[in-house]
Amino acid sequence: MTPDQFRRLALSLPEAVESSHMNHPDFRVGGRIFATLSGGDVWGMVKLTPEQQAAFVESHPGVFEVFPNAWGRQGCTKVVLKHAVKAAVAPAMVAAWQNIASTVDERPKRAVKKRAGGP
Repeated sequence: MTPDQFRRLALSLPEAVESSHMNHPDFRVGGRIFATLSGGDVWGMVKLTPEQQAAFVESHPGVFEVFPNAWGRQGCTKVVLKHAVKAAVAPAMVAAWQNIASTVDERPKRAVKKRAGGP
């Protein structure tokens, strides 16, 4: 996966916008970050729950890694772009987006329900 593919995947989600945090691109919904790209475009990050993180790391070793810090223990998950493919990253990106969108205003919350097949 290239950085541009990661970017397009993040921006394909409802109301996702690109911004910048600490001199690297981030992707937000409702003003909150759900994914980032590293400054060197070597890896991305998706904000998962610790349970989601464990599942993705187990099912796709080498693609997903736990950051060795407090952020990593909270679910921030590294996506190693050179090993990543859309089929593996898309479900993690959607989960990260849903995790954040469900905590913000009503428009993204409705989109989460719609994307998850809810009313």
